Amino acid sequence: MSSVVNVMIQPIVFELVGFSVPPGSGPLLFCVTLFAYLLTLLTNGVVAGVIALDKSLHRPMFIMICHLVACDLLGTTGMLPRLMVHFVTGNKQISHGVAITQALCIHTYGASMQTILAVMAYDRYVAVCEPLRYTTIMTSTRLHICCSLAWLVSLLSISVLFFFHINIQLCGNVIQGVYCSNRGILALACSPSPINNLYGLTLTWTQSTSIFLVIAFSYMRILQAGIRRDKTGFTVNMKALRTCVTHLVVYLLYIIASLIIIVTVRFPSLTPNVKKFCSILFIVVPPAINPVIYGLISKELRNSIIKQFRTRTQKS
Repeated sequence: MSSVVNVMIQPIVFELVGFSVPPGSGPLLFCVTLFAYLLTLLTNGVVAGVIALDKSLHRPMFIMICHLVACDLLGTTGMLPRLMVHFVTGNKQISHGVAITQALCIHTYGASMQTILAVMAYDRYVAVCEPLRYTTIMTSTRLHICCSLAWLVSLLSISVLFFFHINIQLCGNVIQGVYCSNRGILALACSPSPINNLYGLTLTWTQSTSIFLVIAFSYMRILQAGIRRDKTGFTVNMKALRTCVTHLVVYLLYIIASLIIIVTVRFPSLTPNVKKFCSILFIVVPPAINPVIYGLISKELRNSIIKQFRTRTQKS
C-alpha cells in the first residue's frame, strides 16, 4: 500500500525554473547556446579524431585525453540540449525519467573528470620520475584497467547516490535551477533525507580530497625530479615539466570552475540569474576550453592536427 501511495504522490513531471528570460530574447539565447554546443562538439571531436587517426599518438597520455573528451561531451550533452529547448520553446517541464538521467550525466561528468585527471597525474608521475620503466609500468593493459576503474568508480558512486531517491516522497515539482541535480531534487522531498545528504557529503569530500592528494603528491615528485641541485646551482629539466603543463592547466580550470559555484552560492546579493549562469560555467567552460589547451600546449597534438588538416585539404 505504501508503495502505491509513493507512486501517486511522485510528480510525473518536474518544472525547471531556468533563467528569467526577457520577452523576445529566447531565439538569441538559443543561437548562443547552440553555437557553444556545436563548438564544443567540433573541438573535442577534432582532438579525439586526430588521436584516433594518428598512430603515433596511440600512447597513454593521448588515450587518456580521449577519455577526458568523452567526459566533457557527457556533461555538455546532458545539459545544453535541454537548455536550448527551454530557450526556443519556453517549455520548462521535464519528465521524471529525463530529469534523473540528466542529473546522472552531470554528476557522473563531475566525478569522472576528477578520477580521470587522477589517472593522468599518475601517468605523468611515472613518465617523469620513472622514465626508463615507463613502458613496462604503463602497459596497455594497465592503462585500460586504470581508465575503466576511473569510469566505474564514478558511475557506481553516483548510481548509489541516486539509488536513495527510490524511497523519497516528493511534495513538489519545481526545481530551482537550470538543470536537474541531486540537490535540486532532494529540495522537493516531503522530509529531509539524512542518509542521502550524509552519503553525498562523504562522497564529495572523500573523492575530492583523495584526488587532490594524488595529484599534489604526483606533482611534488615531478617537481623534485625536474628541479635538481648540483655544484653549479639548480638545474631545471624543462622538457620533463612541459609534458605536465597540459594536465595541470586542465585540473586548475576544473578547480576554478568548481570554486565559482561554491563562492557564488554564499553571496545573497547576487541575482538568481547570475548564480544560475555561474552554475553552468562548471559544465560549459572546461569542455569548451580543454581542447584548446591540448592543442596549444601539446606540440605533438598541435602538429598532428595541422598535418591532418593539410592532408584533408589537399585531397579535397
